[in-house]
Amino acid sequence: MPQPIKVEDLNIYYGDFLAVEDVNVTIQPRSVTALIGPSGCGKSTFLRTLNRMHEVIPGAHAEGTVEIDGQNIYGPGIDPVNVRRRVGMVFQKANPFPTMSIRDNVLAGAKLNNRRLPRREADELVERSLRGANLWEEVKDRLDKPGLGLSGGQQQRLCIARTIAVKPEVVLMDEPCSALDPISTLAIEDLIHELKKDYTIVIVTHNMQQASRVSDRTGFFNIAGTGKPGHLIEIDDTEKMFTNPENEQTENYISGKFG
Repeated sequence: MPQPIKVEDLNIYYGDFLAVEDVNVTIQPRSVTALIGPSGCGKSTFLRTLNRMHEVIPGAHAEGTVEIDGQNIYGPGIDPVNVRRRVGMVFQKANPFPTMSIRDNVLAGAKLNNRRLPRREADELVERSLRGANLWEEVKDRLDKPGLGLSGGQQQRLCIARTIAVKPEVVLMDEPCSALDPISTLAIEDLIHELKKDYTIVIVTHNMQQASRVSDRTGFFNIAGTGKPGHLIEIDDTEKMFTNPENEQTENYISGKFG
């Protein structure tokens, strides 16, 4: 059974600027944790520290502990590339590789990891990943066509297939439905329910109805004002967060008084 993700005393910086301060949280395995809060409060910044994507930005760094499977991913000698193999990420805007076919998009991660797959194995991986992303039936007859030829919702599911093809333990999603129509959004939400049987999922969303529909637990981030760091105000079971939160800030945000 996978272990929880344990975050302790995490401070996240852009250069000298403290963007997110003192996050302590345990994220349960094989469940969906949603992160909500107003724009600019550090949700996406925090999400990107869970697979060390944050430090891709020049000058950006994090201090503290993020333990995945009992290993601190910020410990000495830890290879960020290996971390990103174990902790996949799906971005706000679907980003299939533009010059690649649907099939090659799915296989891209495996190839980046220098895995040379025999044809039959590659075919099985493509089918398994596309089935896992609920996309196989829609694309099985055009796997050699460009990934960019798909609709927005299908492109996002292709990106999810590409993410799960490398068999990560954790899947991070940064507002994966914000550019999608309601029908495509529903397809992604249904998919999230399926994926949590096999993966730990953390999703940032601005859509509170979506958080209440897809997540088991919800965390609320807030910021005291411009130039101040973001804080994780509270995290709890989603039903409790939306009906009886502990913190007045959470209550005000969820009831629409600000944000």
